[in-house]
Amino acid sequence: MTTTASTTAPIADARALGLAHYAARGVLEHVLARHGATFQQQVALRAAVTADGPQAPDDLVTQVQGSLKADPTDIRATLDELLAKQLLVADGAHLRPTDAGRELIAAVGAETAPITARIWGGISAEDLTAAGRVLALVAERANAELAALAA
Repeated sequence: MTTTASTTAPIADARALGLAHYAARGVLEHVLARHGATFQQQVALRAAVTADGPQAPDDLVTQVQGSLKADPTDIRATLDELLAKQLLVADGAHLRPTDAGRELIAAVGAETAPITARIWGGISAEDLTAAGRVLALVAERANAELAALAA
C-alpha cells in the first residue's frame, strides 16, 4: 500500500516535525539501549566511523555540535565515554574508532534497517522529495536563527 499526503493531512509545522523526530529517535534509542549506548554516543561514534581517517577531538566535537547543537563540554564528555568503553581509541593527537566501535555502528544499523524500512516504506517519491525540500529549508533557516542568537 502506498501512502501519500491527502488534502485532509495536517500541515507540517514545528510541532509535527518535533513529534516525528522524537518518535524516530525513540526507536533508535530503544535499540541503542540494548547495546548500552546513548544517542549522543552513537552520533559521535558514527562521525568517527564515517570519517576518511582519524580526527582530532576538536574536529569531532565541531561535527557533533553541528548535528546536535549540543554543548561542547557535553560532547567532550561523550568522547571520553567512548574512549572508556574502548569504542574510540587515541591515535596520537587523533581519535579513531576501534573494531568494537565499528561493530556497534554496524549492529545498530542492521537492527534499525527493517524498522526504518517499515517507517519510510510506502511513502511516495514525490512526498519524500517535497518533505526533503521543506526539511532542508527549515534546517537552513533554524541554523541561521541559531547563529544570530549566538552572535
